[in-house]
Amino acid sequence: MNRIFSGMQPTYALHLGNYLGALRNWVELQNQFESIFCVVDLHAITLPQDPKALLNNTREVAAAYIAAGIDPERNILFNQSYVAGHSELSWIFSCLTPLGWLNRMTQFKDKAGKNRDQAGLGLYAYPVLMAADILLYKATHVPVGEDQKQHLELARDIAGAFNRNYGRDVFPLPEPQIMGEATRVMSLRDGTKKMSKSDASDYSRINLTDDADAIAQKIRKAKTDPEPLPATIEELEARPEADNLVTIYAALEGTSRLDVLGRFAGAQFSGFKGELVDLAVAKLGPITAEMNRLMKDPAEIDRILRRGGERARAIAESTMAEVRDVVGLLRP
Repeated sequence: MNRIFSGMQPTYALHLGNYLGALRNWVELQNQFESIFCVVDLHAITLPQDPKALLNNTREVAAAYIAAGIDPERNILFNQSYVAGHSELSWIFSCLTPLGWLNRMTQFKDKAGKNRDQAGLGLYAYPVLMAADILLYKATHVPVGEDQKQHLELARDIAGAFNRNYGRDVFPLPEPQIMGEATRVMSLRDGTKKMSKSDASDYSRINLTDDADAIAQKIRKAKTDPEPLPATIEELEARPEADNLVTIYAALEGTSRLDVLGRFAGAQFSGFKGELVDLAVAKLGPITAEMNRLMKDPAEIDRILRRGGERARAIAESTMAEVRDVVGLLRP
């Protein structure tokens, strides 16, 4: 059976972009694939983290998965650090990954910025750990956005290099799983920048933990322009803030931007924002409520993650036993 692997970092709160761009799609994929969903806490520590906040965020991301519709009984849901095979396989892959491949990775340059010489090795080697995450479970498909395609290509390169180096087809070459037209949600304060957990302004994003009042306030304060909504996609795409709000409306309703313009062309943004508030609260409110309920019992979230971790570990240990034999490492 085809298997998918995907995960999100427990850094800050998940937001609307995470939900529309990834999490909502995972809920659909669980009906089509054997599914492994991970909270990638080892990736989170490539940048400094407050330990208490990291633990709380790990539970909150797990709660978001479940509240959005991921079934932890049908699927494997766990935190990455529970399974030691991620780190072990990452090291083995690191020993055969050329530096030239990593030097081409754009995310390190973006995150390290001008302080590249002060960045940790983990941030530089992040894509190798990501390859290990995927290949440890011999995933055949990976849901990816535009910003992750390069990392999946590297995972395929590493799998191919390992198989060629040892003359064995140990790992599949995972394929990208594209869910129709990607929903790219931009900042509510700047329509040219992607909605981000790390943006200094909380008004730039709608967090999955926001209540109805916070959602309403953020949408009403979202940046727009003085013109009414346009009638064509061409006009819309020339106005990034307008395009972003229409995209959010279309994605939440499960329709197209053209359909939205068909209803609201010529309308003022004050009225459109009111409609968007009602839609966003209706769609996100139940998720937020369920997250809040789950977070009141962190011990239960921990139990869910441990149960998932044991299931993940069983698959990982089988893979690592094969890898050790192929590489020539003595089994424990």
